Amino acid sequence: MKAVKLLGLLFGLSLTGLTFGQIAEEIVTESSEPEVEEVLITPLDDIVAKRIMQERFILPYEPVREADLFWEKRIWRVLDIREKMNRPFSFPDAPFFGIMVDGVESGDLTPYGDEKFTNKLTSQDLTNLLFSIDTTFVTNPDTYEDEMTIVQNEINFEDIKRFRIKEIWFFDEESSTLKVRILGLAPIKDVYDQNTGDFLFEQPLFWLYYPESREYFARHKVYIPGNDANPLSWEDFFEMRSFSSYIYKESNVDGFRLQVYPSLAGSDLNSGIQRLLESEKIKASVFNFEHDLWSY
Repeated sequence: MKAVKLLGLLFGLSLTGLTFGQIAEEIVTESSEPEVEEVLITPLDDIVAKRIMQERFILPYEPVREADLFWEKRIWRVLDIREKMNRPFSFPDAPFFGIMVDGVESGDLTPYGDEKFTNKLTSQDLTNLLFSIDTTFVTNPDTYEDEMTIVQNEINFEDIKRFRIKEIWFFDEESSTLKVRILGLAPIKDVYDQNTGDFLFEQPLFWLYYPESREYFARHKVYIPGNDANPLSWEDFFEMRSFSSYIYKESNVDGFRLQVYPSLAGSDLNSGIQRLLESEKIKASVFNFEHDLWSY
């Protein structure tokens, strides 16, 4: 009996040693061939990593009391990026419209469907505005037959040539100065007839409430020719009013634009030159208002 127990004990120890040996061999095998994950490091396309603009913050607007608002007027402008002064808006690497769309898609900017900022657009509304659905025929490489395929086309940034700006000019009695604040920005898309290709009308894609968008625009750089290290942001660009634009509407009792309400008095404003001259009159009247408050 003792011999049988001894043989069983030796057999058990041999199995245990075999099991530990297999585990040790597997551990050695796994440790000798570790899995190496490749990490791709993108080279820095600059001298240093620039983070100053990403970490900056903006100062809030100076508070204005309602009792100090002596006078105000709402002005609507058109900013054409084809003008020489507005060329930064069409910088290929970072067009301003592309910055707006990225902010809307990321949720940093809130798009509205009207210029009074009462109708927030949903994600589906944005998809309908920024994408178009077309059908095209594609040849199947296996059957060599033409199959109809639905293609979703994204709007081309180069198709946006103009922006609308809504702003308020007001006279602050506390500081005795004439000031201006931008209220809204809207990219304009030209709509053409699909059959004839004739121009039909211009359509604002969406409106952004500028006071809420200042922080986002302050983190995006404006390309200024002559100095690639220029730290000017889009918020600085608008606050400094470094853009060129013309007035197409002022606040009036009928809500008419320039090409409509003066024609009721017999003026011919069908030409662009006449509308531009009328725009300059409105601009001059705003500045003359402040001058007329003082005596020299």
